[in-house]
Amino acid sequence: MGRKDKNKKKGLGAEKTSMKTDKKAIAKQKRMLTKLGEDDIENIIAKFEPKDTKSSDFTETVCAPPTARVNVGICAHPGDKEEIFLHGGEFFNGQKSTIYGDFYSYNVAKQEWKALRSSTCPAPRCGHQMVSVASDGGQIWMFGGEYASPSQLQFYHYRDLWVYRMSGKQWEKLNAPNGPSARSGHRMVASRKKLFVFGGFHDNNASYRYFNDLYVFSLENYVWSKIETSGSVIPPPRSGCCMVAAGDGKILVWGGYSKTTIKKEVDRGTTYTDMYALSGTDQADPKGNLQTNFKWTSVKASGKKPAPRSGMSAAMAPNGKAYAFGGVMDTEEDEENLKGLFSNELHVLDLGSTTWRKLESSAKSRKGADSECFGEDNLSDKKTDAAEGSKVVSDDGIFTMTVSGTSSKNSAKAVTVDKGVLDSDGPSPRMNAAVVVCKGRLYVYGGLFETGSKQYTLSDLHSLDLHKLGAWKTLIANSSDSADWLGSDSEGESSGDDTDDDEEEDDDESTEDSDGDSSDMETD
Repeated sequence: MGRKDKNKKKGLGAEKTSMKTDKKAIAKQKRMLTKLGEDDIENIIAKFEPKDTKSSDFTETVCAPPTARVNVGICAHPGDKEEIFLHGGEFFNGQKSTIYGDFYSYNVAKQEWKALRSSTCPAPRCGHQMVSVASDGGQIWMFGGEYASPSQLQFYHYRDLWVYRMSGKQWEKLNAPNGPSARSGHRMVASRKKLFVFGGFHDNNASYRYFNDLYVFSLENYVWSKIETSGSVIPPPRSGCCMVAAGDGKILVWGGYSKTTIKKEVDRGTTYTDMYALSGTDQADPKGNLQTNFKWTSVKASGKKPAPRSGMSAAMAPNGKAYAFGGVMDTEEDEENLKGLFSNELHVLDLGSTTWRKLESSAKSRKGADSECFGEDNLSDKKTDAAEGSKVVSDDGIFTMTVSGTSSKNSAKAVTVDKGVLDSDGPSPRMNAAVVVCKGRLYVYGGLFETGSKQYTLSDLHSLDLHKLGAWKTLIANSSDSADWLGSDSEGESSGDDTDDDEEEDDDESTEDSDGDSSDMETD
């Protein structure tokens, strides 16, 4: 009995210490936000909230191509039009994060961009999902995503559901309860008059969580349902995976990323190489109503599989094949430093036979002075180790966001990445590019490339004829803005402001210890 009581007291002490730590972190963040003059994230998001759920003040204007961005929503016109739609995304230059809420259409034949605007529309976001369906003259469905404040000290995750009706050129926000929780990095596909949402993550700077839940939204009665699959097989929680729907109703999920905390400020990340198939069987309930029983099964794909990597992007084509592009493999230097091997490889997965094949075109990547790119040939020696082990990371591997504030003005300077890395015959190596198939051509837009602690957000657009598999066609080259980095050369550099905050934190700790109670803290 004595030992039990002792352990209980120890547990309560640990809980109180954790609460104090959370309180200090929140207080420190508030001081930093005050210095930066940045509003609370809830107030920022409230400004984006539309007054009405529908709007008819729609305008479309021919415009310049979108600026550099990553983690955008993209889809093709579901009908006969050669048209691509793009929404949102993010850009970070080392000092400031910008989250976009603009909505574009791209006429493939005319190579013409249009800005589509209305007062009622989804708020700025990144890491969301957007799919198109042919119903009712064409619809675009959008769910979830996240917003990062300019300092990247604050994050907000969405759980809203929107539909853009092409015939009326109108956005509508739907009030559909019982849907997935707020998240980003999830995946969504349309199949048999339903939207399927799987995975993703939520991060509020104090804690994070990865998901493996499955939700279905009916495009007929506009109702969300959480699916409890039968059987013992279920994919582990992850975000940023690849997810495609075949014509027979089967849905495939592979890859992705998740992380767990192993000690203070150090996370262990796992890059997945597994694959799962989701299938549904209609069964009659006791009242004679048909119910669909969903089940996950593990899939062992054959052929020349892509090397283990995260940030790979995939798009489904009408020929029953999925095309996967790019990604990055993290190589561990030590517990807190990573080196990324970026890819511009293109792989195709035949969903019928679940067989991989690497596609060759005339696109060839070149090495930059401060970076490494990889191909299947020079990665063979590293493939096995990467597949078996997990890696220690300081970010989530899908969205590379630094949450320690902006760099000091004294340490900030413009850095230009080697042009040989970003400009090549076709899309250069990158992660989290926007990919889509439209009328027999694969399009690759934007994405992110890293070298050391620097991040370069891309603005180029490329296409590849999937029938001929010849050379990539560059439709838009990278803008000069995408090659500017204003952050510090090293993530380990600190400013005088950080020192001041640490001193204030020590003062706060002394105050909390004298108070001796943190019971007023609210924890999740």
